[in-house]
Amino acid sequence: MRLLVGRIGRAHGILGEATIEVRSDDPDSRFAIGEKLQTDEHGVLSITSGRVHNGILLLGFAGFSDRDQIEKLRNTLLYADVDINEERDDADDYHVLQLIGCQAFLESGELFGEVTDVINLPGQDLLAIKTPTQEALIPFVHQLVPVVDIKAKRLVVIPPDMNGSPE
Repeated sequence: MRLLVGRIGRAHGILGEATIEVRSDDPDSRFAIGEKLQTDEHGVLSITSGRVHNGILLLGFAGFSDRDQIEKLRNTLLYADVDINEERDDADDYHVLQLIGCQAFLESGELFGEVTDVINLPGQDLLAIKTPTQEALIPFVHQLVPVVDIKAKRLVVIPPDMNGSPE
């Protein structure tokens, strides 16, 4: 699957490096030297150098050796081919696209709704679930989402009290 992993920003220095706005959960492998990234406007770009400077990722690309050449790439979106179904080191690590479209069921077995989005927040992710009457936001933590079956596209959720009244 072709996924957006970054955007080229302004040129940095005179040797053909560009700042990169990272949009990937795995920048170490996505932006490694030798990796090839797809673009809509400039074909495939091969990474020839990479470093972090003041917290900003800087990359160099084959065929772009000076500031003027790199500046022509500004605002170019970078894409990578990613297998979202490959085995991951952490069994509880899911790709957003694996979760969207999953059916969410209550512990009783009753259908609660369908996952329409995953909202990434600094503290935790939230599952946006469209129910028959509203959209519910449920923190994506094991206590509230105890079962995730990606192959069956099925989750079990324990929604927090929706009406805000104490039990």
